[in-house]
Amino acid sequence: MAAKRSEDPAAHAPRSFDFSHLASRWGTVAAAVIIFIAFALGTDRFVSIDNISNVLVQISVLMVISSGLTVAVASGEFDLSIGQAASLAGVLVAGMLVLAHLPVPLAIAVAIVSGVVIGLVNGLLVTMLRIPSLIATLAMGPIALGVNYAYTGGDSIYAQMPDSFYAIAKGTVFGVIPMPIVIALVTVFVFYVLLNRTRLGRSVIATGANIQAARLSGIKVNRARVTALVLSAAGAALGGVMLTARLGTGQSGAGDAYLMDSLTAVFLGMTAFKPGRATIQGTLVGVVIIGMLDNGLNLIGAPFYLQNIVRGIVMIAAVGLAVLRGEIRFFR
Repeated sequence: MAAKRSEDPAAHAPRSFDFSHLASRWGTVAAAVIIFIAFALGTDRFVSIDNISNVLVQISVLMVISSGLTVAVASGEFDLSIGQAASLAGVLVAGMLVLAHLPVPLAIAVAIVSGVVIGLVNGLLVTMLRIPSLIATLAMGPIALGVNYAYTGGDSIYAQMPDSFYAIAKGTVFGVIPMPIVIALVTVFVFYVLLNRTRLGRSVIATGANIQAARLSGIKVNRARVTALVLSAAGAALGGVMLTARLGTGQSGAGDAYLMDSLTAVFLGMTAFKPGRATIQGTLVGVVIIGMLDNGLNLIGAPFYLQNIVRGIVMIAAVGLAVLRGEIRFFR
């Protein structure tokens, strides 16, 4: 005789609405929407087509640098050298164009290679010498700055550059879409595909989630970590090239400020969509939030120092939330 199946009433009960789960996945996106609505109500200029286009252009460099940093953080590493990597690439591309008179594509390639070299050295320090990436990349910053000063003498490189180079910042596609936005979106797409649709990306994510488990499953974790740091620095170098095209000069410290903003964007992104994971889409939301805050505060006439205060508060909130939830470890 068949045993009578026991019925569990809880199994058939409707699932209760899990607000905390919803908030953890979509809270950051909701915050972005609230910020947009608040500034839209504060000033009509905020929602104008010209201003929205201006915001997207202004955050294009941050979008590129942050996307590269996302790959490093996804692997479980930090890259605090991205600001100096961007600055060095910026002066190198200017120097190659103005002083060495190289063609634009070759000058850009030299600048990108400088980022690759920085990332490779970072990766080797982390994997071979087992120096925590937080320390290794922090030390790489002043080294890159020293190379920067050795090349420029601490001076900016002022001279007319080819119009084709300025087109990186001032050109348009189809006469409508600003070139910086196109470059940024293409870069974001490439990093997204790389991180989510390739074997390398899966290795990077697995390494960041649990390096021991990844190693036991046959993943070459050191290769994944080195590659992630190389991509991070290369993204920073591309951002430095874009910044030089925008400024029209090679400035030794032009990229320094992007370190904090990029970290803030990535940490904000780690609280969205897939909490605890660095994702390209999450970072993109973080970048947009930073861009809206900067632009909105400027439009409503907020004092310049308030922008810095707000940035610091946002950084503390993003990192603090992630740390309290156990989503960020600064040392392995």
